[in-house]
Amino acid sequence: MRTVIVGAGPTGLYTAIAVARRGHDVVVIDRDSGPDGEWWDRKGVMQFHHPHFFRRQVADALLAEMPEVWHGLLAAGAQAAAVPDQPGVLAGLHCRRLTFERVLRSAAQAQPGVTLRTGHVDEVSGRRGRATGVRVDGHQVDADLVIDAGGRSGRLTRALRAPAEGGECGISYVSRQYQLLPGAPYGPVNMPFGVMVTYPGYLAAVFLHDNRIVSTLIARASADRQLAALRAPAGFDAATRAIPALAAWTGPRQARPITPVLPGGRLYNSYRGQRNGAGRVALDGLICAGDTVCTTNPAAGRGVTTSLLQAQRLIGLLDEHGGDFTSCTLAFDRWCTEHIRPWFDDHVHWDTDLIRRWSGHDVDLTRPLPSDLIVAAAQADPQMLTVVGPYLAMLTPPSSLGAVQARAQEIYASGWRPPTPPGPSREELAAIATAAASARTAGTQHAA
Repeated sequence: MRTVIVGAGPTGLYTAIAVARRGHDVVVIDRDSGPDGEWWDRKGVMQFHHPHFFRRQVADALLAEMPEVWHGLLAAGAQAAAVPDQPGVLAGLHCRRLTFERVLRSAAQAQPGVTLRTGHVDEVSGRRGRATGVRVDGHQVDADLVIDAGGRSGRLTRALRAPAEGGECGISYVSRQYQLLPGAPYGPVNMPFGVMVTYPGYLAAVFLHDNRIVSTLIARASADRQLAALRAPAGFDAATRAIPALAAWTGPRQARPITPVLPGGRLYNSYRGQRNGAGRVALDGLICAGDTVCTTNPAAGRGVTTSLLQAQRLIGLLDEHGGDFTSCTLAFDRWCTEHIRPWFDDHVHWDTDLIRRWSGHDVDLTRPLPSDLIVAAAQADPQMLTVVGPYLAMLTPPSSLGAVQARAQEIYASGWRPPTPPGPSREELAAIATAAASARTAGTQHAA
């Protein structure tokens, strides 16, 4: 079986290695030619240098199919993350996306049967209802199976499937990477990936990565123009100094910035299955996977996890169905509906309600609480952690929170609200960022 995989991101590379190890020839096509020295401006991947946390499921997928990649990541400076207060229990991997893809790409390049090719895929070729390959920069590349792993910005197969559900999540974020200084201690953490603190109107986070590199992130409602000054370097730096949870990691004696301030692009919660508008598979031998199926707000760090879970299952189904690609595609579609779509639905509810609350509204007790409020309620009743903890780790689906929905409703009905962490209010943060950005602009104009 000759396979073409469109996209050399985590989904495409992982799938390519696994398929090749089953004795098949694989061509992976991506418009990006790979890293150039230490830095890598990854074409078409807006989130490449933004924070990532690779959950336990990613580690399990690597150890199951390609353990040498896991060990290569550790050798490259990534660190295994433990569950808080449970030493030795793996929670995931502290690693930049750059390091993760560099190691995974090297494994693909070394894998017999895998060929990496640089180019733009124009279209999927088909004849008599069956995929026959792809057109790359005007040239035909033949294949028995085409897997579209082109990522969240890919448009290759959109016309061949029913329209996606979802849309913009209404949240924007800005981030920056820092290198901890020699001898500088680690700051405080409250999550497996690092730190997250939520305020009325915004949230802030620190993500731990490889080689003592960390990322800070500040997220806001996309429509909140008063916080738009966070996109300016001076505004973001001033905000980072003002938020204690970020300042503890990035003070002048603690760390130095190693990237520019990085505004995030438009963020989408989207879900698109394998079938076309008529409810059928458009082409036998065409399967979509990864972000081409599901994207979620990256603030929760679920994207690579849901993508590699898909890749694992797709590989298993290809083993089971052999050359019956239509049956394989339909089985994969059913599996994604059951196991991946719930995370999309979860984020839609979560983000919609968060934006509503950030605009000044209180908790709505007339309808089911979103997952973030249920998680927060565990601060008032730690017994809820037996349900909340597995959900946070993506070991149980969002529906599992139904077991504590009523208890969370009771807690909020009593008047309890999540305590606001130390730091500036939304209005204060907007004033800090705006003043710093304006001062920087005025200084630049004066110097000119």
